[in-house]
Amino acid sequence: MRQTPSPKTKAPSAPLLRRFWRDYLVHYRGWMILSLCLMAIEGSTLGALSYLLKPLFDQVFVAGNAGAIWWVGLGIFSLFIIRAVTSVSYRTVLARISQKSSSQMQIDLLRHLLGLESGFYQANPPGALIERVQGDTMAVQNVWSAIITGAGRDIVALIALFSVAVTMAPKWTFLALIGIPLLVVPTAMAQRYIRRKTKHMREQSGDRATRLDEVFHGINAVKLNRMEAYQMGRYQGIVKRIVRAEIKLMAIRSTIPAMIDIVTGLGFFLVLLVGGRDIIAGDKTVGEFMSFFSAMSLAFQPMRRLGNLTGVWQTAAANLTRIYELLDRPAAITSPAKPAKMPEARTADLALSDVHLSYGDTKVLNGLTLTAKAGQMTALVGPSGAGKSTVFHLLTRLIDPDQGTVTLGGVPVTDLSLPDLRSAFSSVSQDALLFDETLRENILLGRNDVDEAHLEQVLQVAHVADFLPQLADGLNSPAGPRGSNLSGGQRQRVAIARALLRDAPILLLDEATSALDAQSERAVQTALDTLSRGRTSIVIAHRLSTIRDADQIIVLDQGRVVEQGTHDDLLAQNGAYSNLFKLQFGGDA
Repeated sequence: MRQTPSPKTKAPSAPLLRRFWRDYLVHYRGWMILSLCLMAIEGSTLGALSYLLKPLFDQVFVAGNAGAIWWVGLGIFSLFIIRAVTSVSYRTVLARISQKSSSQMQIDLLRHLLGLESGFYQANPPGALIERVQGDTMAVQNVWSAIITGAGRDIVALIALFSVAVTMAPKWTFLALIGIPLLVVPTAMAQRYIRRKTKHMREQSGDRATRLDEVFHGINAVKLNRMEAYQMGRYQGIVKRIVRAEIKLMAIRSTIPAMIDIVTGLGFFLVLLVGGRDIIAGDKTVGEFMSFFSAMSLAFQPMRRLGNLTGVWQTAAANLTRIYELLDRPAAITSPAKPAKMPEARTADLALSDVHLSYGDTKVLNGLTLTAKAGQMTALVGPSGAGKSTVFHLLTRLIDPDQGTVTLGGVPVTDLSLPDLRSAFSSVSQDALLFDETLRENILLGRNDVDEAHLEQVLQVAHVADFLPQLADGLNSPAGPRGSNLSGGQRQRVAIARALLRDAPILLLDEATSALDAQSERAVQTALDTLSRGRTSIVIAHRLSTIRDADQIIVLDQGRVVEQGTHDDLLAQNGAYSNLFKLQFGGDA
């Protein structure tokens, strides 16, 4: 596949939080308002609780008013009931919003990724993309609810508590908060560090997921080559870097709440010095002091949580930046705004004209020109790296050429709708990719319009029916991860069954029978020959015995056509094709 550089993505045009709200939260604004109201009620109960301590001390403990015990006690008990009910309610509502919004974000990311060109996937390994879709969205899910909770509960709690404190003693309140300005500069510095470090950690998490994906994907190669220690060493190196970054990040995130502790301690010390003299002098009552002290003590935890939100938000911002960088990345290969009319694929020639293509600095196609006639079999042969598979990718627009044109029925494929173009092709490659689903799902690929009689016919022709009795659940047996429950030949027969069922007008066969035994190869080759009649077939073949009867054989070398003709014509030329044939058959034509 072609490796194309990732285009530079623009920063989100709107602030991250506003964009996140517009894209994923605005649909739940009713639930958001409900949760904020519930959080506001819970937060305000702290102020009410601290206020009730004044009559508790002044009227009950100091004045000895026994009657006041009932209404003060019932008032405090009611506040705790309200806190319990509102806490359960808003947490449930937030969980609903959080789960639904993060799930939608994952769906949007996957939908966008599926529309990106093949070169993107060559530059971005699967593990890193999995981390982007799951890890980044989960990180956002975990932090945004903390931000909303801080805004809805802790801010209201602080307002209520400071209102009580100011009501009791404005001078004491000023002294308690005198050190707050000292937090401005350290907080700003910590925010920048946390955002930068979080983004780096997400990248490291992608490397970790990629390493695991490669180890599990190539587990047999790891074992056979005794690479366990080597792979463990590489994985441990990544994990150690993540651990070091996590520790540093936690230390910085903890700094802001710790500084709030110091500033709060300074404030309490000043209040005790001044407040103690006021009480001794009779200017303030014990109840006023306890109410004030309780209000400031209860404000301590909301202040710490709000202080920690600066780090929480920077974590969310770093992940949102990565998510929107991905969502904003345009697809390099898309359908045109006004697609041309799709030609009749069964009667349309396929042609490449002066096509040039490079993978990075490596030249793959160098002015390639060829035509595959409609209804005929065209075989592509040549050494590895000659550009045979690249032709398939160009025809189906998995990649686009750097220069030149690719046409179907005289219409450039770039002018056609991608779904219409790709629906014209069935393909079977030497690497039969199966999904971790049942054999039935791997053959139907989501189709529900295939009757059992037609499916059974396809299974017979592709010789899938030959090995079904060996499987416990027959067609409903799981194929396993990447088809690991089947042999190579069985996987390829399933892939051939897909192509037979698809019944598209153009066939792309890349060593379609390479993994079959001699008996199955003959049977499947006969089925493919039958399927090819009246269709355009393009075959990549290293085993020249499979293309003797091809209508046209094109020999590629270094990205250009060096010979073309029928089997007999090319043998008579005694050129590149003849040399390949002699290597395989010792000159026996």
